[in-house]
Amino acid sequence: MSVDLEHLRASLLPEAQSGHFVVEDGAEDQPLTPAAVLVPIVMHATGYTVLLTQRTAHLKDHAGQISFPGGRVEDDDLSPADTALRETEEEIGLTREKIEILGFLPEYRTGTGFRVVPVVGLVQPPFDLAPDPFEVAEVFEVPLAFLLDPANHQRHSLHYRGALRHFFAMPYGEYFIWGATAGMIRSLTARLGLHPA
Repeated sequence: MSVDLEHLRASLLPEAQSGHFVVEDGAEDQPLTPAAVLVPIVMHATGYTVLLTQRTAHLKDHAGQISFPGGRVEDDDLSPADTALRETEEEIGLTREKIEILGFLPEYRTGTGFRVVPVVGLVQPPFDLAPDPFEVAEVFEVPLAFLLDPANHQRHSLHYRGALRHFFAMPYGEYFIWGATAGMIRSLTARLGLHPA
């Protein structure tokens, strides 16, 4: 599945919109902490990939999970994009000079108590990474075409906080991409018209 950069750009929201959101199972009736993540699309000569991190096992939130770089909004962040760029530099050492923001996905409200603005950015190689060993166990790349292909999107469920929760997963080799990260990828595929919203 080939990805056209102009179609991708045209499919994204031009700015973050709090009134436009996707709600994960279990997120409906709880206070939500504002956060932002970067969805880093890397332009290789051989095709586009998405840069992902595996979180370290001891973290309080989403320990051991595959995630986009990002985190909570801090008081001096000017915008969701500023949060995403700051967190990306802190977590993996990728500087904002290497990132062109293409647009935004709808806010994603998680069952773990966050309302996350996904900021889609284009990353031009070459770049150096310096992962924070406290937060990041590994940084790796997955072909964008793999993640966008609905044939690779699996439905799963688990019991969490006394209820059955449903979620998507996109296993890739040894990596189990699921939860909010997979949900945001589904949001991107819906914006691109690759499956019904």
